[in-house]
Amino acid sequence: MGSCRAWALPELLVLSVWLWVSSASPTHPPSPALRVRLAGYPRKHNEGRVELFYNDEWGTICDDDFTLANAHVLCRHLGFVAATGWAHSAKYGKGVGRIWLDNVNCAGGEKSIGDCKHRGWGNSDCSHEEDAGVICKDERIPGFKDSNVIETEPSHVEEVRLRAVGAGARRQLPVTEGIVEVRYKDGWAQICDEGWSSHNSRVVCGMLGFPAEKKVNKNFYKLLAERQQLRYRLHSVSCAGTEGHLSMCAFQFYRGNVSAACSGGSAAVVSCVPGPLFATGSAHKKKQRQQRQQQGQPRIRLKGGAKVGEGRVEVLKGSEWGTICDDRWNLLSASVVCRELGFGSAKEALTGARMGQGTGPIHMNEVQCLGTEKSLWSCSFKNITQEDCKHTEDVAVRCNVPYMGYETLIRLSGGRSRFEGRVEVAVGAGAGEQPRWGLVCSEGWGTLEAMVACRQLGLGFANHGLQETWYWDASNVTEMVLSGVKCTGHEMSLSHCQHHGSSLNCRNTGTRYAAGVICSETASDLLLHAPLVQETAYIEDRPLHMLYCAAEESCLSSSARLANWPYGHRRLLRFSSQIHNNGRADFRPKAGRHSWVWHECHRHYHSMDIFTHYDILTPNGTKVAEGHKASFCLEDTECEEDVAKRYECANFGEQGITVGCWDLYRHDIDCQWIDITDVKPGNYILQVVINPNFEVAESDFTNNAMKCNCKYDGHRIWVHSCHIGDALSEEANRRFEQYPGQLNNQIS
Repeated sequence: MGSCRAWALPELLVLSVWLWVSSASPTHPPSPALRVRLAGYPRKHNEGRVELFYNDEWGTICDDDFTLANAHVLCRHLGFVAATGWAHSAKYGKGVGRIWLDNVNCAGGEKSIGDCKHRGWGNSDCSHEEDAGVICKDERIPGFKDSNVIETEPSHVEEVRLRAVGAGARRQLPVTEGIVEVRYKDGWAQICDEGWSSHNSRVVCGMLGFPAEKKVNKNFYKLLAERQQLRYRLHSVSCAGTEGHLSMCAFQFYRGNVSAACSGGSAAVVSCVPGPLFATGSAHKKKQRQQRQQQGQPRIRLKGGAKVGEGRVEVLKGSEWGTICDDRWNLLSASVVCRELGFGSAKEALTGARMGQGTGPIHMNEVQCLGTEKSLWSCSFKNITQEDCKHTEDVAVRCNVPYMGYETLIRLSGGRSRFEGRVEVAVGAGAGEQPRWGLVCSEGWGTLEAMVACRQLGLGFANHGLQETWYWDASNVTEMVLSGVKCTGHEMSLSHCQHHGSSLNCRNTGTRYAAGVICSETASDLLLHAPLVQETAYIEDRPLHMLYCAAEESCLSSSARLANWPYGHRRLLRFSSQIHNNGRADFRPKAGRHSWVWHECHRHYHSMDIFTHYDILTPNGTKVAEGHKASFCLEDTECEEDVAKRYECANFGEQGITVGCWDLYRHDIDCQWIDITDVKPGNYILQVVINPNFEVAESDFTNNAMKCNCKYDGHRIWVHSCHIGDALSEEANRRFEQYPGQLNNQIS
């Protein structure tokens, strides 16, 4: 099943909120003299037809004499570190308008394509059938700034923070209210609040991870300002409220002697409203819970992100979740998504399925928000058909989230890189006390717990959760301080998971049995092709003399042991399974090939004990056919176009499923069934769960289950309404589970 591309090369993460500083006042970031963009179809965000904006008109480049050096210059102009290739003959479609350049010849070190040798602007003997394209390496130049990524050069920036006032407020995270300060030289400076508006506060709150601002009692802060010597840096700040950070607003600097600065005002103070995930205090949480109950199920969600506040954007239309196409996707629209979900403004608007491909319908295209909308559904957009966009164009976001300090309470030791090691956690850090570092008991430690640890560390997804770490014995920390850790996988910190608290309970307290992790920036994401199950399901009465191999591999229900072998038969519900890897990393079995199990009957190695569960359930969830724990040989059966197969079972080959590939188990192979010999006629749910024990890490486990309604009359079976577990709305799922059954064989 799967072979292919692992895109998700290291991406630039903006770890602080930055403020552009220049000598102009008011200030705006400069724009390059020659503008370049990538266009065309089909393409990802880092490739496309090259278009140049020259003499107030967009035009293309002819592919005559085009080289990789030309592509390097163009990709660096666009903010990528280098080019990996180029395309000729209008691979990304024919452009329109002028063909600006022809016979371009770059050395490779030029700052702009205009600095290279060429025939002259507008001098070409080409047609648009010869438009050139480039493929850039998916890695950004540090400090590069464009319309979809908020980054600025470190030598020209300052941080922004809220300084809480009062001993209690300073200890509590997140900081939701305080004096707005900007980094200046070796310290912090204040902003004069003359003319300060709620729009300014909204921008500051968004930068710091909060969806909204609220009024603040300034009298307390004025008294404080009178007692303290403040150092003002900015004044006359004027924001529209939709900016991604303060540097996009107009403002002015104080120059020279600022002792009399802000004589008519005081230090700007902001109070922010935290989103549901970061709300503190029972009253605040209760109010937000009531609001959510009144609003019903959210109509937007993020999927496939490693960190809180990032992921592929999915929207609910009717009763079905779907994705958004990336045409015209920008920071304004991304910020509406982030605020709607309870985060701050967006720091990145991602295109080209950078957070993995979704499934199902694509509900929106060409989304255009003003930035003031409460919901993405209030923005203008186009309804599209599947021909207009593909899931390779799914949009994603990275949102600003409040600083919680969780990463200061966990660390790794002994690993070969910063992505692996034995987990150490800080406990007992009370007021003024130094934290005590200790180890985590590995009993029950698995992939879900490792996912939370890697998220808390800021290191992405978990590759493995390890229960023995004797080979990482490089730290002087030897005491177990945390046991019984059990996570759902969504928590922001290990402290949010269930655990034994101060009453430690660990059978093996030696450092050898301390929990460890291996983290990764990317992960696989498996899901079953639901329509194929529905199309291929049928019943077969198979003679027992043909089932010896299947019995040996436990593919039959337990009552088969009592049958009169080799006479008689078993009734089997058969169907095909097509399992896709839509993630950003190959799906590889946890066990190395040295521990794979050879199955003599079927003549291949099984790399996972349990890869899939097949179950027949009653509407209330009771199993009526014994869950067949299918284990397979994992390989790439087919792949998307331009994706090469990488894994093959034959000849003790490597096993796995490549990104963009799928593993197909046909209905007519052994064990591709459920033994329903003992099942009585009735209405049931057919359920298939991939990777049920979370043996292998994935970016999203919520889409691993597939369910179908089925009616069995004792002779025939009708299977319908097959869908991935998280594809439908809550209401549609309720209707599915309350399915009353078929009155006839007509399925509407």
